[in-house]
Amino acid sequence: MRTRRGFLVTASGAVSGVLGIAGCERPAAAGEVSFLDDVQQPLPVPPADMPPTLLDAADRARIGTWEEWLVERQRLRRAWLDFLGPWQTGPVDDAFRVIDEETIAGCRRRRIVYHTEPDEEVEAWLLEPAAPRPRQGHPGAVVFHSTTDRTIDEPAGTGPDGSGDDDPLAIGTWLCRRGFVVLCPRCHLWNTTPAHRIDTSGAVARLAQRHPGATGMRKLLHDGFRAVDILTRIDGVDAGRLAAAGHSLGAKEALYLAAFDDRVKASVFSEGGIGIGFSNWHDPWYLGAAVREPGFPLHHAQLLALTLPRGLLILGGESGPGAADGDRSWGHVARGIEVGRLRGGRPRLGLLNHRGGHAIPAAARSRLLDWLSICADGEIGAGG
Repeated sequence: MRTRRGFLVTASGAVSGVLGIAGCERPAAAGEVSFLDDVQQPLPVPPADMPPTLLDAADRARIGTWEEWLVERQRLRRAWLDFLGPWQTGPVDDAFRVIDEETIAGCRRRRIVYHTEPDEEVEAWLLEPAAPRPRQGHPGAVVFHSTTDRTIDEPAGTGPDGSGDDDPLAIGTWLCRRGFVVLCPRCHLWNTTPAHRIDTSGAVARLAQRHPGATGMRKLLHDGFRAVDILTRIDGVDAGRLAAAGHSLGAKEALYLAAFDDRVKASVFSEGGIGIGFSNWHDPWYLGAAVREPGFPLHHAQLLALTLPRGLLILGGESGPGAADGDRSWGHVARGIEVGRLRGGRPRLGLLNHRGGHAIPAAARSRLLDWLSICADGEIGAGG
């Protein structure tokens, strides 16, 4: 399989990073996120479990420039991939076959099948705007589903008219109606039985047999890479404007894909539990029990920093059944912004605590779509 992953090495003027990150008061320029100040407001009192600063390098030298951060970025990336475990597969092509097709609510929907590994296939909904293709092509997005036996039907939308307006998690359809080509793949945890019911124990056992030493998250990351591979081969997709998003389980997949695949320019992490202790990251189909051991050195603020200087927005619901993110997530975002400021200006990283529980309320939906639409267009310079 081809080597895909590089890391961004472009740097603008570097300045010292600080945690005073309320943002500068000025009108948003073209291509900027108009609500960036709103999602970068520090809490009056920092969270008690705020991660350590990322500006102290492994050799205990203080990181003071973007160029110095890029060296540390390489180290952290290697450390995470080493922890996620070894991965080897044979070559796979990017062909897919169509097994169903419909056009509804302004979207052409094709159910497709493609290979994630040489002997493993997965189904996905491929959503394409019915409107004519713009000259520069459509932006693309990979959208991951949550823990539901609806799997790919959830992000593709299943309202009465297929529009997704009545479906609170139809992120794929919302994006398609914004002009994105969207791929919604089925998670492998639902791929072990013909009925596509969740089978965590079966999936974990199968992974251990096929890829000894790999964590469950390494498999999810690999499948995310493959989804981007397929998306970039779709006629009419602008491979320079790609996004990723997901809710709950899907948010976890979107975070890791955004951190390790620099093709993804914008991402939204909705209610996945950004802190390793905020959710069930210790389960074997994610990171495993090692993350609960005293002194475990890795944390997700590091992954947020790996997404820079692209763009990631966390949506948090604060409280209620299943709610995993909220004010407690701010410490991770603050550490990432601290790194991003080394590059100059305001990094595209923020927390929208909509306080609507484990859901995506209408107001948060609008911000999600705006964030992905703007950030997928790429960098806007040092201030971006």
